[in-house]
Amino acid sequence: MLVKYRKDYEKVAMGLLSFVPDFKDIAHLQTEMRWYLAADDHQLLLWRQADGDFSGIIGIEIGPDFILVHHDSLSPEERTAQNQQQMLDELAALYPHKRVMGTLEMAPIIGEWERNRDKQSTTTDHH
Repeated sequence: MLVKYRKDYEKVAMGLLSFVPDFKDIAHLQTEMRWYLAADDHQLLLWRQADGDFSGIIGIEIGPDFILVHHDSLSPEERTAQNQQQMLDELAALYPHKRVMGTLEMAPIIGEWERNRDKQSTTTDHH
């Protein structure tokens, strides 16, 4: 389940973002956190499975007809393609009228997610 960032999630959010190689440096991480909190169209969403603590985070920018994914990160024990796909599925469900896109860095992950969704929809259409 994706949950919008709140101030009391700051340590968890920073911990999850610190798994992104760019954010090993605390100053860079803090700058990024400020960027997400500076504008209404920038959001951090924390992800948790039904029974657990937060184990993922996704950083987005909301455009008029798209959602641009800047970062996503899962804790090492939850880092599976299935969990990443589920996080993106939930993001798409939150914004059903917007296209989910990725930055240059995220584009391969978003592309893989789209291909998997296309496969699922074509297999379900034929039954």
